[in-house]
Amino acid sequence: MHLEDFPMDFHSCPLKFGSYAYTLTEVTYVWTRNATLSVEVAPDGSRLNQYDLTGHTVGKETIKSSTGEYTVMTAHFHLKRKIGYFVIQTYLPCIMTVILSQVSFWLNRESVPARTVFGVTTVLTMTTLSISARNSLPKVAYATAMDWFIAVCYAFVFSALIEFATVNYFTKRGWAWDGKSIVSDKKKETSVIKKNNAYAVAVANYAPHIAKDSALPTVSKSATAEPSKAQPVAKEALKTFNSVSKIDRMSRIIFPVLFGSFNLVYWATYLNREPVIKNMVPSQ
Repeated sequence: MHLEDFPMDFHSCPLKFGSYAYTLTEVTYVWTRNATLSVEVAPDGSRLNQYDLTGHTVGKETIKSSTGEYTVMTAHFHLKRKIGYFVIQTYLPCIMTVILSQVSFWLNRESVPARTVFGVTTVLTMTTLSISARNSLPKVAYATAMDWFIAVCYAFVFSALIEFATVNYFTKRGWAWDGKSIVSDKKKETSVIKKNNAYAVAVANYAPHIAKDSALPTVSKSATAEPSKAQPVAKEALKTFNSVSKIDRMSRIIFPVLFGSFNLVYWATYLNREPVIKNMVPSQ
């Protein structure tokens, strides 16, 4: 069996019968009717759980050996694998996982826990789906059609996680700059308050000396300058938010378009290979 196109593969199951005791000169087998009517399959007897019987071909072969030539009658039954089970168990979960990984592009860039959960969970889900899908296959050394689909889906999910890491890196740099500016404003505010307090203390200490001098007008003690309340000159630290990342904006368009294009090419390629595979089976 060739499983390169699994689970959209076709197979030809041969049925051969003939004589191994009598040579062609002694016994010759022929179909009593033409090729289309020589073999009939009952509708109730052709139901299989994993395959659909698409048709059959009949023929005759001559086998040569050391003892002579023998006639062998052949009938090839063409089987098409049912894809419904694999769509439900593998393809749809993979597609939904990729879509779920792209939801993180619409979350706030500061929502690190939420986006981390989306990225890590989808990567682990794709790993589990890949292992479970491979366990249901024979141990073949080549990649099947399902393996390629899972690999591309895994690449999309992992790329979404890398995209979040890139956005988060630039988000951290923006917050560090904002924090430095707030600290600088607080330092300016503290220095202004200290200068105002020093001026108020100097005026209060100088007022009694002015009152003791008779040549000068009497200054009431009540007129002693009071320390003026320093007006906050620094801006109040307001919580700022980063704008939507350009990487997120581009990813919202690029990722869905690429994944949709891949699905169109994938399904169009494999579903339209049915006539080619059927023609690979020689008619006798």
